[in-house]
Formats: sequence, structure tokens, C-alpha cells
Amino acid sequence: MDVPSSFLIRGFVIGLSIAAPVGPIGILCIRRTLANGPMAGLMSGLGAATADAIYGAIAGYGVTFISAALIGQGTGLRWIGGIFLIGLGIHTLRSRPAELSASALPRYGLLAAYGSTLVLTLTNPTTILSFAAVFAGLGLASTEGNAGAATTLVVGVFLGSALWWLLLSASIGLVRSRFSSSRLRWVNRISGIVLIVFGCAALVPWGWG
Repeated sequence: MDVPSSFLIRGFVIGLSIAAPVGPIGILCIRRTLANGPMAGLMSGLGAATADAIYGAIAGYGVTFISAALIGQGTGLRWIGGIFLIGLGIHTLRSRPAELSASALPRYGLLAAYGSTLVLTLTNPTTILSFAAVFAGLGLASTEGNAGAATTLVVGVFLGSALWWLLLSASIGLVRSRFSSSRLRWVNRISGIVLIVFGCAALVPWGWG
């Protein structure tokens, strides 16, 4: 069965639009780019893009029992994500600029950067509601039962999300050299506070978006 290229384009736009709003992942990406370079920020973003693709696949393939299970466990997942964010925020507040040099990258690890944002994004099950709503609004619910169309859509979602994180990490990387130790200290403080706020928001009934 031929799959229209429009599915790839629409998936790309959906992935880009869902990734673009500033949230805890964006804050982490910016902070890690300043701390450890563009690659660390990009890998952080790719973890989120992978999670977006996973939730996009669940919505696109119409796997209702998985989405229902995730939404049913929403409170527990929010608590995991919230505590994780608060821990990251505290760690960020306590980090000193001297610890944010290139030498810190191997210790932290690109894989850890990727995995942490993947898990963090997956602990926000309301993301699947966003995909389901967008798919329905754009008339994409018909991809259920059409594996080719659903796969093309999910690939588009990943590419769109990944492009956003590439642009963000590259842009921040261009100005990274302008950040002195004192500026990095303020970046740590502001980022830490913002992450803690997002974490606390995750622990209340309405969660975080």
C-alpha cells in the first residue's frame, strides 16, 4: 500500500511543535549544552525525541490498551518524574562552574544524558494525550490499522522533534564560549530553581505538561 508523503510531513510538523515549547527538558538541554557542549545537549534532546516517537507510535498504531495503562498509572509516573526533576534541580543548584568543564563529560556520559531525558519524558504520560488529540484533530486517526502510514508518521515525529533539539543545542553552543564562571553559576542557580519548580508541579494533581 502506497503511503502519502504528507504523513511524513505532518508527523514532522507535529514532532517539531510538541518539542518546541520550553519545559523541563528544554532547560536541561540548555544547561547541559552550556556545561558539557552541544553534543551533550543534543543527546539529551534525542532522548526526549525518542520518547515522543514512542508515544506517537502508541497513538498512531492505536494501541489503546497500552495508552490506557499508561494513563491509569499517571499519578505514580508523575511522582517518579517529579522526584527525578527535584533531584536534578538540587544537583544543578549545588554544581560549581569548575565541575562543568569538558572533563566532566565522560563522567556524566552521553548515554546517561540520553537515558535520563528519555525516562523523564516517558514519566509524563499526558504526552500521549497530546498526540492523540493532535492526531484526531488533523484527521490522522485513520492510521490505526495502516502500519505503513503509522510508521511514516512516527518517523516524521522523531525527525521533527530531533531537529528542534539539534537547532537548540547548536544555537546555545554558539554562545557557550561567552559564559564565564560567574555566568555559569547563575545558569546553575536559575536552572536548578526552574527544575525544582517543575518537579513540585509534577507532584500536584494536574501534573506538568
